[in-house]
Amino acid sequence: MSIRRLSEDMINRIAAGEVVERPASVVKELVENAIDAGARRIEVVTAGGGIGLIRVADDGSGMVRADLELAVERHATSKLAEDLLDIRTLGFRGEALASIGAVARLSIASRHADEPHGWEIAVEGGRIAAPKPAALSGGTRVEVRDLFFATPARLKFMKGERAEASAITDVVRRLAMAHPEVRFSLSGSDRAGAEFPVGSREARIAALLGEDFGDNAIPIDAAREGVRLSGLAGLPTFHRANSLQQFLFVNGRPVRDKLLMGALRAGYMDVMSRDRFPVAALFLELDPHEVDVNVHPTKADVRFRDPGLVRGLIVGALRQAILASGHRATSTGSTATLAAFRPESAPPSPFRPASGPGAAPNSPMAADSSPMAASWRNWAAPAGGFAEARQAAFEVVDRPSADARPAIVEEAVETERARRPLGAAKAQLHENYIVAQTEGGLVIVDQHAAHERLVYEKMKAALARSGVATQMLLIPDVVDLPQEDVARLVARADELAEFGLVLEGFGPGAIAVRETPALLGEVDSAALVADLADDLAEWGETTRLKERLDHVAATMACHGSVRSGRRLKAEEMDALLREMEATPGSGQCNHGRPTYVELKLSDIERLFGRR
Repeated sequence: MSIRRLSEDMINRIAAGEVVERPASVVKELVENAIDAGARRIEVVTAGGGIGLIRVADDGSGMVRADLELAVERHATSKLAEDLLDIRTLGFRGEALASIGAVARLSIASRHADEPHGWEIAVEGGRIAAPKPAALSGGTRVEVRDLFFATPARLKFMKGERAEASAITDVVRRLAMAHPEVRFSLSGSDRAGAEFPVGSREARIAALLGEDFGDNAIPIDAAREGVRLSGLAGLPTFHRANSLQQFLFVNGRPVRDKLLMGALRAGYMDVMSRDRFPVAALFLELDPHEVDVNVHPTKADVRFRDPGLVRGLIVGALRQAILASGHRATSTGSTATLAAFRPESAPPSPFRPASGPGAAPNSPMAADSSPMAASWRNWAAPAGGFAEARQAAFEVVDRPSADARPAIVEEAVETERARRPLGAAKAQLHENYIVAQTEGGLVIVDQHAAHERLVYEKMKAALARSGVATQMLLIPDVVDLPQEDVARLVARADELAEFGLVLEGFGPGAIAVRETPALLGEVDSAALVADLADDLAEWGETTRLKERLDHVAATMACHGSVRSGRRLKAEEMDALLREMEATPGSGQCNHGRPTYVELKLSDIERLFGRR
């Protein structure tokens, strides 16, 4: 078949397929344009999951007639100068409006401050109509109707209305999180309305991720060689089943970059189970010349000039913040505990309201005729012999004898221990749970999980001091691999040697393994090296060897810690609590489960109807 030139219409539709993947892609491009135009208020309205209608209105700078005509042409933009590496706006390719107009019915109304009135232009399936005057006080209003009517085959790949509306919500949430100085409004017939008022970044994050996240997040603020990382990261015990609650930004641009997501995972590596995902909102700021955002038309992927620097900053900042959080655990554990305590339905009270001349205030038995109630009335009566005896009894209790002074001293010591963060041990339940009293409530500790974490941290500290012991292979294992995998492994040989794996290149397509970590015992070198090569190919880094070493250390810590079912003395329980307070990360075990839950006195009082 001979080569022929594609028609302009076909070129536009192919280009549109790269930019406009689904309705959420349209919303992303239009909202980014509004932010770039200096808008301080952006309103988004949708219908039919965005396929029937998308309307984005802003109070930005607007466009004059000449700019409006150019805006719907391909590769026409006001945001890009000659330097493609110095990009300081969200949009820059000049493809969005032309691509949307090629597959939908697009209308743009805009008014610049220099114009006496607004102008409106329409594009339908790639055909551009002449601009006409429009009534508009300022800013820009963009309407997109019947998305993909010009490419009906694409409609077959759309999900349901609810799924597409949810994707639009996620796009707006991410942009709203990155730009708290802008007020966002999201409404439509396919959704419940949402408002995001102007405020601080922390307030915007709390509004988007919920108060629970704010209560269980660690502030992040670190910088290295001109790169700054800030934001909030959830405690290790505050996690989700997927990565949808991970919000990553580079110079105000929402991204889903594999390097950043891999660094986030590595930061929580030994404090969270592999099948759980941390919740985080992290903002990376660096010189635009140090990052390439022109990797894909959707601009969701980026490339860093020094990826090692960025990854090291993220991993180091997260680990330092987790260590600084000490023994802190999530507050959501107490909510679940309270729900477990609370009965499904409270039984009706057997007591009648107090009444009668001799009834004491708030006495449930004042109106009862039972013998027990009669005794209560005598005890509570304001006068009489029984009342005098009651008063004498109270005076005896209030006036300690000489024999009671040691008990008073012991009580003072107990009160001092209760002032500690994890309180004073009071009891052991089912030979596994320690109940401690604090100044403001009580703490329930899983003794096995807590001690397992303490032993694990000691083992890691010992490994860091002495290094990983290696075992030399009598005959090196030679593993055949593709040349590109060999090159990746040889480039990381020094890093792998720190974890006890010593290898070197053995010709163009093989790796010779000379030493392996002694902690792992007998190792399948071929499988281990192949896994490491896969990690390097997919993520650009590998944590698999460290994870295996950590897993062995965690297993040894599990078997070497206090077992469930062992009875502890009061001194042993208190010693465990004090060590937890002094050990970073002791709020969760090696698998990411909480080691303790705390109940505030106010919560306990609510359980019993005192509040």
